[in-house]
Amino acid sequence: MKRSDIAALLALGALWGASFLFMRMGADQFGSMALAGMRAIGAAVCSLPLLASRQRLAEMRAHWRPIAVVGLANAALPFALFSYAAQSLPAGVSAISDAIAPLLVAASGWLWLGEKLDTSRALGLSVGFIGVVWLVGGCSGFGHGGSPWAMAACVGANVCYAFGAHYNQRRLRGVAPLTVATGSQVAAALALLPFTVWQWPARTPGLPAWLAMLGLAAACTSFAYVLFYRLMARIGSTRTMAVLYLIPVFGALWGLLFLHEPVTLAMAGGCMVILLGVALTTGLIRTGKPAPHPTRNPELAALEKA
Repeated sequence: MKRSDIAALLALGALWGASFLFMRMGADQFGSMALAGMRAIGAAVCSLPLLASRQRLAEMRAHWRPIAVVGLANAALPFALFSYAAQSLPAGVSAISDAIAPLLVAASGWLWLGEKLDTSRALGLSVGFIGVVWLVGGCSGFGHGGSPWAMAACVGANVCYAFGAHYNQRRLRGVAPLTVATGSQVAAALALLPFTVWQWPARTPGLPAWLAMLGLAAACTSFAYVLFYRLMARIGSTRTMAVLYLIPVFGALWGLLFLHEPVTLAMAGGCMVILLGVALTTGLIRTGKPAPHPTRNPELAALEKA
């Protein structure tokens, strides 16, 4: 991986870690469905200028069905599920759950796409999983901070992410990342709009909640998804989804700094183990020869050389 790809992974982890902070700040006043809907609508509005070209519009018309599926799997459903969880779970605890997605992606990629894992990446996934277990064990309040339904919602959101990552790689290869990112947000906004209107809060949310929603829409969604789909095109789904190992680190950090959620020594140790897992999974640290990547089309090869 190039240094620019590693920097993009770190930036994406920081942004998506902050999304749990913003959801925690806005979920109580907006409600889960209204917050999820406003997040998607705001992201779609911010991203629409990216479609202002004939090539992007042509791609949207040609691939609107798979783009809509990706919008549901990677945006609409996870936004609603995580917003629901944010009403009872601390931001750091919700963020921890995202680290299971790379394991789901790697397992489903092996079964569905025939992707192979070299020794370093397999070891990295194992180390990352150990770090997640360590982090969960060190998170005070995990056992009583939120309902089992909230934790189930977090797991369901990550299942959606894993499906969306592979579906995108299979059905939208060669489609510009900006087209997928923008089109999927438009699809999510349209899907969530009726629920947003139906469950709009009776009392108008305060300024902090609105600012949190704007941060979710503009930074953590519109900009972050452009980074996400560009990385998907450059380095593949398994390596890109390793970013979800970084989200617990940043989620716990932002929760500590801005919401004063406790961070124990065990949590800090778990974060360090997760970072080691990310380094192994992404190839920053190697223990053997890399496995060959699945055959890719010329458009993806050109992106990787760019």
